[in-house]
Amino acid sequence: MVETLLHKDIPLDEGNYLLLEYLDSYQVNGKKVKVKDIGRKIALTSAFFFDYLKEYHIPTTFLRKDGENSLKFSVSNELSFRVKILNNADKRNSKIFGMKEGAELNLPVFEFHYGCGKESIISESHLIAFDLCNTEDMKLITRMCSKINAVLKSFFERRNENLAEVCCHFGKTDDKLFLIGDFSPASIKIFSKNDSVKGINPYKLTTAAEIRKYTDQLFNIASVK
Repeated sequence: MVETLLHKDIPLDEGNYLLLEYLDSYQVNGKKVKVKDIGRKIALTSAFFFDYLKEYHIPTTFLRKDGENSLKFSVSNELSFRVKILNNADKRNSKIFGMKEGAELNLPVFEFHYGCGKESIISESHLIAFDLCNTEDMKLITRMCSKINAVLKSFFERRNENLAEVCCHFGKTDDKLFLIGDFSPASIKIFSKNDSVKGINPYKLTTAAEIRKYTDQLFNIASVK
């Protein structure tokens, strides 16, 4: 994931906000990799997609871009889990269900993840039983994820790209849920629908060159008006 600096609770006319500064370094398998200009490009890409989702009435804490590589967010209490939305079978699911890796799914799969370890998948009942989320919020998060996926999937399809996966983080303020996080190589996976185009595999980003190339792919798509 991209490394960031967080500046907390700075007064603003919207109320207190968080200033998130994206750095030119990326964590891969526990190692820090320097990637030129990645901070600016991920900040711009994230700002684009947050604004785009707002047009479809998806609530987010994103306020606006601030400088070259910083974004402003309103303050929220981040939920301790994330939702990974799969439109295609990843390596794990292809092994479990005997599918070809990358095969398109008939319906999106919502996976709930707690923590950063390999065994991070949990169920809805875990979330509710351990007071990580209540039933009503769980229903709303599921609806929000369905809408986010539908909007982004359609966006990429119009650009001849396939949205294989998107990872969503949520925050809560005054009993209201908001989309938070970012849109980076760690959170969104796309593949070209054109079989003749050999793009970078977003699941196998191990070098600075691969990370830069895939970041550029996302950035260029977001930059085209």
